[in-house]
Amino acid sequence: MNVTVWNEYRHEKNNEEVTKIYPDGIHQVLASALTEHGYDVKTATLDEPEHGLTEEVLNNTDVLLWWGHVAHDEVDDAIVEKVQKRVWEGMGLVVLHSAHFSKIFKTLMGTGCDLKWREAQEKERLWVVDPSHPIAEGIGEYIELEEEEMYGEHFDIPAPDELVFLSWFEGGEVFRSGATFKRGNGKIFYFRPGHETHPTYYNKQIQKVIANGVKWAAPTTREYPVYGNAKPLEKLEGYKED
Repeated sequence: MNVTVWNEYRHEKNNEEVTKIYPDGIHQVLASALTEHGYDVKTATLDEPEHGLTEEVLNNTDVLLWWGHVAHDEVDDAIVEKVQKRVWEGMGLVVLHSAHFSKIFKTLMGTGCDLKWREAQEKERLWVVDPSHPIAEGIGEYIELEEEEMYGEHFDIPAPDELVFLSWFEGGEVFRSGATFKRGNGKIFYFRPGHETHPTYYNKQIQKVIANGVKWAAPTTREYPVYGNAKPLEKLEGYKED
């Protein structure tokens, strides 16, 4: 399976605290973890030509991971349209943490995708609320993170097709932290943890969930439905082909 990890790659270059945690970028940590799980992984970043998401890259990507935060508006609308089209055609999409506010996620959801947030180094427990789901394979009742950014409800997304994880935070809030959606032929997994000032993506259980999410989101078919004016399968009296 061919996986592309996309990261805006700005915090790691401009914030010393983040540089210490992810010296080579969040995308490289995610790529290394997914490589260990047996995937063929490439990376792409915002400042590359076409944001690293050329026609060739997208056409050869089975699942795309997306991490963004401070530069959502810098993503070219033309690239967003190309990614959306590939999702409709069957490419999987795994949306991570603050990418809930990315152009591509908001476009695919059709809602504002806003939420409550707070940076207070709070404990987070991600409770598995669908233990039979393949994305939760190998995970116990919950994942506990000693420090994370809080995201709280209401999360302005459509009702998920499936809810896999529900987070509780030390300050009292809860959040739908692992949700799946289908758009066209494509499958989408939103997974909340991963604030840049915390080493969350080094956590083996978090890596396992993301790897499971990639496996779940993989295309099941390359055939795209036929739309538009259709010839009848049976003989129709009076039918004239355009």
